[in-house]
This record gives sequence, C-alpha cells and structure tokens, in this order.
Amino acid sequence: MRLDSRQLAAFSAVLREGSFDAAARALHVTPSAVSQRIKALEERLGRVLIRRGAPCFATDAGQSLQRHVQQLHLLEAEVLAPFEQGDPAARGGTEPLAIAVNADSLATWFVPALAALGDAATFDLLVEDQDHGHELLRQGRVLAAVTSEPQPVQGCAVRRLGAMRYRAVASPSFVARHFPTGLDDAALAAAPCCVFNTKDRLQERFLRQVTRRRLQPPRQHIPSTHGFIHAALEGLGWGMNPDVLVEALITSGALVDLSPGRVLDVPLYWQHWRLQADVLRRLTAAVEAAARGALVR
Repeated sequence: MRLDSRQLAAFSAVLREGSFDAAARALHVTPSAVSQRIKALEERLGRVLIRRGAPCFATDAGQSLQRHVQQLHLLEAEVLAPFEQGDPAARGGTEPLAIAVNADSLATWFVPALAALGDAATFDLLVEDQDHGHELLRQGRVLAAVTSEPQPVQGCAVRRLGAMRYRAVASPSFVARHFPTGLDDAALAAAPCCVFNTKDRLQERFLRQVTRRRLQPPRQHIPSTHGFIHAALEGLGWGMNPDVLVEALITSGALVDLSPGRVLDVPLYWQHWRLQADVLRRLTAAVEAAARGALVR
C-alpha cells in the first residue's frame, strides 16, 4: 500500500498546528482541501486517525502513522540535504524537529544545544514535565525528549545526561511569616507552596523528605520557570527551584534556602528514535555537550 504524500502532509499539519484551519494556512490550501485529504487517508487506511477538537489530536492508529510521517520527514531531509545547499528557501520548507523538553531545562541549558546546529534544522519544542516527556515519544508526537525515564521507549535509544539540582527557597519575609521557628510539620502544612502545574511533584518530594508525611499545603500554580523565582522573591510561596538559577539570590540574601544542605537531584535522560540521520546524531551530541556543562554528573 502506498500513501499519498499530500494526504500525509495534511495529516501532519493538522496535528502540528492543532486545527484544520491552521493546517490549511500552513499548507496554503483551503480548509476543505485539508478535510478532504484527511477523509481520503482515513478511508484508505480504514481507521479514524484524528479526533476533531480544540486542539485536534491523534487516535491510537493516528499516533502510529504520526511516528511514520515524522520519520519520513527526517529521512527525506537527510537525503535532500546535499541538493539544497545554498538554497535557504528549500531548507526553510523542511519539517521542524519535534522535541519534548521540561521547562527548567529549556530555561537553563537546552537552548545552546539547539543553537549549536546553526541553520541545519528548525525545531518544534513541546514543553512537558520531565516525568512525562517519554509519553510524547510513545505517542509519536516527538522524535526526541528530555525525560526522567531511564527505560527506553520502544524503538528509541536513551543516554543519561546528568541531574538537575533543586533547592527549596522562599523570600526572607515569607520565612519570617510562615517558618519563624523552622520547618515543622504544622508550618509546612499551612505555608503556601508554588507548583508548576498538576504534574509537578518536586514540592511533594521535598515535603516527604522533611516530614515523612504527605502534606497538602495551599498551592500557587506558576507555569513558568522564571515566574517561579519571581513568585518566591515576592513572597507568594516557597518552591523547588533550579540551583543554577537561585544560587546567587541565596548568596545575596534575596532568597533563603529553607533547608541548607538538602537538595533534590532529578536525573535527566535524552531519549530519541533509532534513526540513522545526521541531524539527529548532531543534535544528540550537542545536547550531551550542553548537559555536561550544566547538570550534576
């Protein structure tokens, strides 16, 4: 069975852009044309591939096809690269490399790894908690991920990068209000803490280390790495922040280390599809080099 390239392009664009209208704009065709191509592809394969919604997402069958399409794009770009040298327009038409990365890595060490590839690739970054990035690999939504999962997803290779170190910090005024006598159980249960989102478990891990209990303090949802630090500086709550971003603030006295000497080290791994593509090899080497200079070994 041979698949129509225009249908595959429409399928990929809908999932990448999130809607039929956005896919139509990206492909410079009408939404009706996109819809017809998806319908024809689904009829040919005998499966529903896309769940219509806001955003659209792949069904189980669609996830399998999505992995296939991304691999085709990557290998096609590899084959065509020698013929497109010196042609910026041709390079600009290649599919961006879809990568899952946690917000704290993106805010600290990961971007230099991407920059090391220069103009060799463009990127579609999906920000996902390190405990869940491997799920996007399994779904076929990304070709590589920074994740805390050491077991490789089927069809993937895994490399240990190091660990991101976190410290529990808060502003001096917050400490004076909520922890005047230290980190006792009652104070930790009542003091607001900041969490990135509902997937963020770092604060829970710290609380269990300190109290051996599962406390449920009030929570401030702050979905931004730098916003997390600003929330701590402004006294909104305490939270686990990357050591590399708060070390100077602790030294200056702007933030207080709530438990000096106690850290959380979160191991990070680079998982990627097993494809013999030069751009993926170069990206992996750049990610490992950037991680060596930033993460705890």
